[in-house]
Amino acid sequence: MGAVPSTPRHTSSTAETAEYLIGTFVGEKSFPLASDFWQKLLELPPTLRWDPQRVQQACELFALNHHHTRHLAKILIHLSWCLQEAIRASGAPSPIYLKAINAVYISSVFLKYIIENTHSDTIEELCLSLHENEPVPKDFKTDQKIENLVMHNVLTFLGSIDVSPTTSLLHQELLNFMLVAMSTQLLSGPTPGPKDVNPFLDAAMSQESLLVNLVVRRLLLNYIMRPRLPSNGTAAYSIFSEESQPGVLQRVGSAAANLVLLPFNYLVSSNSEGSRSQLADCSLHVLLILIHYHKCVASDGSITDRSDDSATSDTVSKVNTYFTVNPYSKALENARDIEFDRADLEGNAQNGPAVRLPFASLFDTLGMCLADETAVLLLYSLLQGNSDFLEYVLVRTDLDTLLMPILETLYSASRRTSNQIYMLLIILLILSQDSSFNASIHKMMLPGVPWYKEHLLHQTSLGSLMVIILIRTVQYNLSKLRDVYLHTTCLATLANMAPHVHRLSAYASQRLVSLFYMLSRKYNKLVELRDDKLQTKTISTADGLVEDMSAELQIYTDFLRIVLEILNAILTYALPRNPEVVYAIMHRQEVFQPFRNHPRFAELLENIYNVLDFFNSRMDAQRMDGEWSVEKVLMFIINNCRSWRGDGMKMFTQLHFSYEQESHPEEFFIPYVWQLVLSRCGFSFNADAINLFHVDLHANKQIYYEEPNMNQNGESIEHRGQLEP
Repeated sequence: MGAVPSTPRHTSSTAETAEYLIGTFVGEKSFPLASDFWQKLLELPPTLRWDPQRVQQACELFALNHHHTRHLAKILIHLSWCLQEAIRASGAPSPIYLKAINAVYISSVFLKYIIENTHSDTIEELCLSLHENEPVPKDFKTDQKIENLVMHNVLTFLGSIDVSPTTSLLHQELLNFMLVAMSTQLLSGPTPGPKDVNPFLDAAMSQESLLVNLVVRRLLLNYIMRPRLPSNGTAAYSIFSEESQPGVLQRVGSAAANLVLLPFNYLVSSNSEGSRSQLADCSLHVLLILIHYHKCVASDGSITDRSDDSATSDTVSKVNTYFTVNPYSKALENARDIEFDRADLEGNAQNGPAVRLPFASLFDTLGMCLADETAVLLLYSLLQGNSDFLEYVLVRTDLDTLLMPILETLYSASRRTSNQIYMLLIILLILSQDSSFNASIHKMMLPGVPWYKEHLLHQTSLGSLMVIILIRTVQYNLSKLRDVYLHTTCLATLANMAPHVHRLSAYASQRLVSLFYMLSRKYNKLVELRDDKLQTKTISTADGLVEDMSAELQIYTDFLRIVLEILNAILTYALPRNPEVVYAIMHRQEVFQPFRNHPRFAELLENIYNVLDFFNSRMDAQRMDGEWSVEKVLMFIINNCRSWRGDGMKMFTQLHFSYEQESHPEEFFIPYVWQLVLSRCGFSFNADAINLFHVDLHANKQIYYEEPNMNQNGESIEHRGQLEP
């Protein structure tokens, strides 16, 4: 049926046939959907090679001709048909898998080239439609959008067909295809607008909730189960020769790693942290892009401009925008534990079918992979959005599974991106909002912390380690990042923990008092600088500098007050259980003296000096043979804690900070997700075409993006959330 190119003679090699067919695909002649040409193209064996330069030439030629041929639209239709057949085969070995893999290979390579070399805001070069006079099979619906057709079938295959040795390669390449198709986001600015064009993402968002749930479940199960691809890529397929090697269509992909850059080289193994699985990693990348997508829609409205008093008025069209609901984000938020459902207790069925997941396995997998930023972002998304998963985490008795890798990563903050530090601190803040969490972490004892080098930590509680690391992060921020938001998050978490502190270690107690001293030094330096500016500059030139300094001084005044409130909370609610804190305050009591009459600190320091007076007076009254040793002082404090009644202590309202995501987090998360994807999955992109975030154009324009950092100037990122006491 239809025109078909004459293939080389039977004596010609298979390689010549393959090159001829691909050359015909990118050429000037258009072949109808029903042409036998498509079957010949998709049935090529995977054992052939192609020179990398020919891949680039083919892409350039394809870009010139496909507006006329519409071959991209046609191969996407054939990909959809192949997937429909594969779904009907229900995962059984079938030649249709070879055709589907070939179709997705070819589609990925040429689709990506078109996207990253587009020159129009509407990406018209995609040509995702057939010509009106194009002959089509009788059962083909001409009114359907091709992007909807292909995304529906891709998502249906991913969601409904289990990963097995037979299907794993096709699963992998379909995930790669989705990354390509969704990369249109890289062309838009960081703030989503109504003019952004993301046809494949929008098509994914339009799918029915049942399919969305299946996809979210499959992507998370891939991440949890971490399936591996066959060791030689194609050996698991019975339809391939035992002696088969990576061939022309595979080589299109591997050559494209330098030129067109897709499909991915799935034969490369990773030796990164944890049990790496490319299928698992790619599943997580796709999930993160899907759940953080925000489609901006315009709703037309008009207002009358009466800005002057003249009789005339102009009606000015104002475009109001809003974001549509993201079904993938909702599916993740509503995911339930496969072992437990709230309806079991409350007798209330959930609204519609929910994604059911093994929370225990997800918890363990996250704990294993938290050295990777994408795992951190997934954990944040779950804790911030899914109340059931947060509740599950809080009742686990092995919280060290999550906390230890988080604290170790924060310990090595100098080797991490500022975004990773922020996300980890927000996770700790979210957890610290629960009183049972704050109590339980002090009951879990750690025999040792081998990665902490500054001090030997032996038989330290998890809570004490968390206090030590948070204070160390503040210290690092003071010297390096100087980010107010980071300070605020650390101190907010410590404030939430304070009333529940139990047997804080000696080292953690010392660091807590040292924290006040560190911040007081910064405060005093700002006071000196402000006073010097007032004395050495004229008022007219100093006003701006002094105003800026006064604002920073106010910030550090607030920080000092929070630290004093933390100490007050421990002394007010948990003094008998924390003799080491009393010892640390007595040992460094001179650091509080300069602030005793400060109007912001006086009432808080009254409580601290009330405690000091209680223990100092009893120590002075007790006769001692010889000098007071550390052990003797500590024993004295422990003994006198029993008679402590808190007389004269002023009760202050407990500080309680909570994290709230701002109303438009997409301006941070969409660029951040794509930076993570580009840095981890081997998916590079033409730097000149990226508008989503800043790219160093002096670098190699096809190099993989390796250093995601949204905060290159050390400035606070406003999106992250509001801390409300």
